[in-house]
Amino acid sequence: MSTFDDILEEAGTFGRYQKRIFALLCLAAMPWSGVYVGIVFQGFTPDHWCRHPAVERVREGCGWRPRDTRALAPPGDSRCRGYERWNGTRLTCDGANLTGDPTVPCSHGWVYDYEGRRSFVTEFDLVCADAWLVDMYQATLNVGFLGGSFASGYLADRFGRKLVFLLCNLLAIISGVLVAVAPNYIAVLVFRILYGFGVKGQWVAGFVLITELVGVEHRKTVGIIFQFFFSVGLMFLPLVAYLITDWRWIQVAITAPYILFMSYYWLIPESPRWLLSQNYSKKAAEVTKAIAKENKKTLTKNIESLKDERVDSAKASLMDLVRTPKMRKHTFILSFSWFTCAVVYAGLIMILGIQGGNVYMDFVVTGLVEFPAAFFILVTIERVGRRWPYAVANVGSGLACLIAVFVPDDMHWFKIAVACVGRLGITMAFEMVTFVNAELYPTFVRNLGVAVCSTLSDVGGIFAPFLLYRLAVIWMALPIIIFGFLAIIAGGLVLLLPETKGMPLPETIDDIEHPDRNKEDPIAGPQQINLLPSVPSIREDGENGPC
Repeated sequence: MSTFDDILEEAGTFGRYQKRIFALLCLAAMPWSGVYVGIVFQGFTPDHWCRHPAVERVREGCGWRPRDTRALAPPGDSRCRGYERWNGTRLTCDGANLTGDPTVPCSHGWVYDYEGRRSFVTEFDLVCADAWLVDMYQATLNVGFLGGSFASGYLADRFGRKLVFLLCNLLAIISGVLVAVAPNYIAVLVFRILYGFGVKGQWVAGFVLITELVGVEHRKTVGIIFQFFFSVGLMFLPLVAYLITDWRWIQVAITAPYILFMSYYWLIPESPRWLLSQNYSKKAAEVTKAIAKENKKTLTKNIESLKDERVDSAKASLMDLVRTPKMRKHTFILSFSWFTCAVVYAGLIMILGIQGGNVYMDFVVTGLVEFPAAFFILVTIERVGRRWPYAVANVGSGLACLIAVFVPDDMHWFKIAVACVGRLGITMAFEMVTFVNAELYPTFVRNLGVAVCSTLSDVGGIFAPFLLYRLAVIWMALPIIIFGFLAIIAGGLVLLLPETKGMPLPETIDDIEHPDRNKEDPIAGPQQINLLPSVPSIREDGENGPC
């Protein structure tokens, strides 16, 4: 009896129909980058110092600009303290010499050297004792990502990829607008969780849908290029932030594209594989005939012969991931790699907002370097293999971070060049861990294994802002050093994993623990793999198992 892949061979594995859907879903993936790293521009913390009523009165009377009062603040790192005995009688338009007077914590708010622009930091005074709340802005988003990954995987299996894509897209629209109009910072954080849930759920459902529409031989390329469009979206963010000066309107601009994606109700199909799994054979046949018609192919096989060949993964459990030595090793290394990729990638982007220089230009330059990542991966993984490019990408990123620490600040462009190497390396590592993870688990536990390991990427996203912003207060180079060591350690651990190039996907735990027993087909090419990050639900045959 025929399977869907047999029918798809006749209908076209990556013809005009799939390319059109792929292009639409790649466009839908682009705004995610603005959501993920929008904090660079929305949460910019400018130079600031204590506001004092007496100083404000003198400033208005003398016609000073707000930044002119900076000279009246205590010398050194005076962002959180002001002179205790400031008063109107001691201040004139010529200033005042208050050096040596006692200082106290700011009690009347702050003055920000950020004229003409407004971030949520300046609006809600998230500085000094409340600076940690800036980290929460990013952390709550990743909490939403975590929930969106798991929930969308389950819901897409239950109700369909297209429906979940549209519902999560609608949630992204509603919650994104709510973030923009939130009356206080607590409300902002709550809506950010919902925003992360919707954005990540939409991305996951779209990823599942396109990988189920293409043939086996195209899934790896489609998966890598789909992730590549995250980098494409990065190029638009600094332009948006440069043209829009208020963080709330930047939020609206980032959310607006999701309104357009609601039109996909008429433009994208439901996954025929999912339809088959739910015994909707007639609807699956309609989609398959549409694929063949647009691809100008002729179907000869009986559409009614299509069947769902689900792998029974109901017996998979968490203990299967750690019960045996090699499975335990794979789980630990891959989990650490997911965590490291998320921390280092997010950290290297967010640090652009606090290290000085032209943040718009630096953002574009370092973002452009991500573009060759997909090309390098596609060129190397079938020639060199997975393990060495994966390890070199991690180690190269880590060394670049450590070298950047020793580059003098007056050599800004050289520092940026080194940072570009780091971004390229960690981008490659992030894109490679997706399919390497899938190739290192046996069939019955593959979905669960990738779901559990990739969860650490969202956990890493929660920790990244705290590691960056809090440690940067102590020493700007400290988080970069930690990122460097994390990446180098991850690269070293990757070398402990087996090479999977040209190897059949393992079917049982015994294939993992004793690979030498299963070498009847040593030249077998790569089989079908799951390429879904965070909550993968596509098995190697393209169907969905429980997450």
